[in-house]
Amino acid sequence: MTRRNTELLLLCLAAPFVVLLFAMVLTNQGTALSLESLAVPLGLFGAFVAAHIATRFFAKNADPAILPIAFALSGIGIAFVTRLAPDLALRQVMWLFLGIALMVAVLAIVRNLDKLAQYKYTFMIAGIALLLMPMLPVIGHEELGSRIWIQVGGFSFQPGELAKLCIVIFLASYLAQNREMLSVFTVRVGRFRLPDAATLLPLLIMWAISFGVVVFEKDLGSALVCFVLFLVMLYVASGKKLFLVVGFGLAAIGCVVLYTFFGHVQVRVHTWLDPFSDAQNTGYQLCQTIYSLADGGLIGVGIGNGLAENIPVVESDFIFAAIGEETGLLGGAAVLLLYLSLAVRGFATAARAKSDVSSFVAVGVTVTIVLQAFIIVGGVTRLIPLTGITLPFISQGGSSLLAAFIGIALLLRCGDEGTGLTSEMRDGTGRMAAIGAHGAHGRAAETGVLGRYALGKRLTGCMIAFAVMFALLVANLTYIMVIKAEEYQSYPGNNHTLMKEAETERGSISTYDGVVLAESVQQDDGTYERTYPQGSMASHVVGYYSQQYGTSGIEASMNDTLKGQENFASWTDVINAAAGIEQPGNDVTLTLNSKIQAAAEQVLEGYSGAVVVLDPNTGAVLASASSPTYSNADIDQLLAAAAGGTDDSGGALINRAMNSLYAPGSTFKMVTLTSALENGVMTTDSVIDAPAFMEIGNARVTNAGDVGYGEVSLQRAFEVSSNTAFGQIGVDLGAETLMDTAEKFGFNKDLDLEVPLTTSLTGDADQMTTWETAWAACGQAVGDSSTHTVGPQATVMQMAMVGAAIANDGVLQQPYFVDGVYNAQGERSYTGSGTSLGSVMDASTANEITQMMEGVVNNGTGYAAAIDGVQVAGKTGTAETGKEYDDSWFVGFAPADNPSVVVAVVIEQGVNADAEDESGLASPRAKTVLETALEVQGMM
Repeated sequence: MTRRNTELLLLCLAAPFVVLLFAMVLTNQGTALSLESLAVPLGLFGAFVAAHIATRFFAKNADPAILPIAFALSGIGIAFVTRLAPDLALRQVMWLFLGIALMVAVLAIVRNLDKLAQYKYTFMIAGIALLLMPMLPVIGHEELGSRIWIQVGGFSFQPGELAKLCIVIFLASYLAQNREMLSVFTVRVGRFRLPDAATLLPLLIMWAISFGVVVFEKDLGSALVCFVLFLVMLYVASGKKLFLVVGFGLAAIGCVVLYTFFGHVQVRVHTWLDPFSDAQNTGYQLCQTIYSLADGGLIGVGIGNGLAENIPVVESDFIFAAIGEETGLLGGAAVLLLYLSLAVRGFATAARAKSDVSSFVAVGVTVTIVLQAFIIVGGVTRLIPLTGITLPFISQGGSSLLAAFIGIALLLRCGDEGTGLTSEMRDGTGRMAAIGAHGAHGRAAETGVLGRYALGKRLTGCMIAFAVMFALLVANLTYIMVIKAEEYQSYPGNNHTLMKEAETERGSISTYDGVVLAESVQQDDGTYERTYPQGSMASHVVGYYSQQYGTSGIEASMNDTLKGQENFASWTDVINAAAGIEQPGNDVTLTLNSKIQAAAEQVLEGYSGAVVVLDPNTGAVLASASSPTYSNADIDQLLAAAAGGTDDSGGALINRAMNSLYAPGSTFKMVTLTSALENGVMTTDSVIDAPAFMEIGNARVTNAGDVGYGEVSLQRAFEVSSNTAFGQIGVDLGAETLMDTAEKFGFNKDLDLEVPLTTSLTGDADQMTTWETAWAACGQAVGDSSTHTVGPQATVMQMAMVGAAIANDGVLQQPYFVDGVYNAQGERSYTGSGTSLGSVMDASTANEITQMMEGVVNNGTGYAAAIDGVQVAGKTGTAETGKEYDDSWFVGFAPADNPSVVVAVVIEQGVNADAEDESGLASPRAKTVLETALEVQGMM
């Protein structure tokens, strides 16, 4: 079979796949299949058949696989441009047919590349001019941060695409003429020999100008193509690996310089390293690309079923993401193999070229097209930093198409000028040379003509390098689409997953007493919209469900349960899930009580702070409120403002109950008292001096308001919250013992709750001074915090846990938010329950501390928390913040003799700095919440 017949056969084999792909796009868009609707793929096949016929006349000896590969890639491209940007498809088709016509024209006009080489400097000047055109103020045009366009009226073009071909022709012509000078190093520099500077100068000038221009035009992709093209062609011509070593060494230095002085380069690198750190801004395109590829899996989601249209300009720079998503790993790898096949045929054409010029042109065109494919796919898949170049033949854009087809024409011409295995070769002057001729230094065929054996070795090395590069692409693609796919799909910010979930009814979230906090409501189009009937109630606990920003709170931690993919209530649920049958998600019932939650939120209105209410016997969270709060109706705007650094909500998104660390102030004295009683340092009968101030550790410790109490009992020191008394106790205990007791309460421990909890911290016992230890026992951090943690820092939840352990006879229960899970039929699949975190103290110690806490409310600083008819046990606290007012704390429980509810309250800046005691805004608010809770429980 002749080469042209083989070419026709391959075109006919590729045609059904192209037509089928286009037909699938049309079917998905609701277009009926007919000869008229399939006119584009059929017309494309006809155009390539016409090009094939032209090749029979103008390049009958050309490689038979190159044209079919171009046809297959072009067919894939026009199908996906039609799928992703239908309004641009007609223009793309016009460019495509113009490119094919231009390819035929070049074949007809350019009949001898050696003659074309006579105008090498003309091509050099043309290439430079084309590169400079976008910098002209009148016609130069910048898009998406790169100034690579020229625009005249409504017509825009990227002259840099044609500039690459001019550079290829110049380099090929110059290298063919000066190959021997480049192969023989005549200049000695120390121990090394280098080629003559005059020989290298034109090459270096051309490379420096082109590289510099594209850098300043912020076209890093073209810069990389030009750089590698220059090195590969220089290596193929000379065979000197030193060029590669020095070239890539200089490239490394250049990368450091570019990163240091160019902000857009820094952004590209940071986005490459961690696109998810700024997923809604600089990393948006790359994150969306990863989400699309992760959805694709092995076989894809089907043509037209992907969500790649969420990626800006997906039809251009990111079109491979759509291909990978909708055709899967197999389809994406097939496209990469087509480019690798083009590389094989291109280098084979170079190996059998009749002249040096033809050989180098074939190398240059092949490297330009295939390297460009590697760079853009490598960027899209995070193998290398992303650069804004197109995927040859596939991406939308006329400039790229025209340049690619001109390149194919040159490649076909190089193949037509090829030799057989024993035919002669010609050097850059057109002279014949015998195979195996030896130069003066005994190197085969290095005198006047590039030897076939030497050329074959270099081209084989290049081909191996490209094979490794594309193998890395496939391996990286496998890593994203198969190995890491499930992890990427579960990311909270994966809007692809959320958009697909919108088609399934998500379970509801409600309080223990049946108030619905979140539910999914079906829309007219059949999808479900997440709504929050109670507005801002428990918003920090429930969290949000945003298609753009992901999930948080219970919406995040119970995501699989709410989707119906976890906590199955029956075997029917298990079977349906395994079979992929859509079913409503599970409903989640929280431990929160709506009345207690409402009271907690009401007492915080107008202030910044938090309230946590626990059942000390089980650990059930009865209420968790944070202020300021937010309504889920505004969540997207709030998250957008936070991402853009323009959030003026006062920190409404922050869950102050669970995630803000505060100095606990005197509420931490419950921990200090526990440690003193448990370790025998003090007893309830102990007497201690409590002056207004005293020197401890060569520094002053003072009481609130500088009030002195003289010698008092431990009970009274606790009631009036004397810092001087508890400072002495802390020193007697020692930092290590004190902090060990704090850890029993949960400090320094990562607790796995349904709503994320920030770990509360103690001081660094090994580094704390005596003075710092004294103040730490009072719950206040002092000293130099830049060198070590100098005192306790606690969440409101943590201090509620301290109160709950005392109320529960010294046994600490881990808090939990989820009471139960039910399927759509009301069948219960999960029941929440308390988990013991161990005994913090003896029951007798807990009883003694409870009595002292009763004294705080009855006779001390916590008087504002007293409730008629119910004994309340509590502890107040003041935490200095350096602001005008101190933070106000209260931790307490009731009824004191049989506790059923624990409350912890912090009000930021809730105590006057000049107050003589710790009574502040927290105590009366704790009273209101306790009263509501006791009423709900029937205790009042």
